[in-house]
Amino acid sequence: MSGGAAAASPPQLAGGGVVVDDDALLLSRRATAPAAGRWSLPGGRVERGETMAHALVRELLEETGIECVVGELIGWVERISDEYHFVIFDFAATPLSFEDPVAGDDALEVAWVPLDEVDQLDLVDGLGEFLAEHGIIATL
Repeated sequence: MSGGAAAASPPQLAGGGVVVDDDALLLSRRATAPAAGRWSLPGGRVERGETMAHALVRELLEETGIECVVGELIGWVERISDEYHFVIFDFAATPLSFEDPVAGDDALEVAWVPLDEVDQLDLVDGLGEFLAEHGIIATL
């Protein structure tokens, strides 16, 4: 590559947890870019040598303080901008404890949000549509 242009980083693999319990969805308000301050599914990047399931269990625990078991794949999305390219696989996850979530370092706050109130939050782009398309919340 010439002209001093920086090479774009390759796509990064990430996982998100769709954790539903007692008609509420576990959501995290992001503390960092991209989409800082907006609500998202808890999750994060897969580290080298880690399986997707192990990464998601780790990320859910780090971000929410709740240990979960990862279930079936619900769907996937890509988020692409000039600064990043994420390929995100979202899985159903079942909590092993029913304690209140506690926000980790990369979350401003985490909360159980009633399913019928999820669409009222400032969600990351495309999340409401994704959740509606996969039957997690009612159609927007």
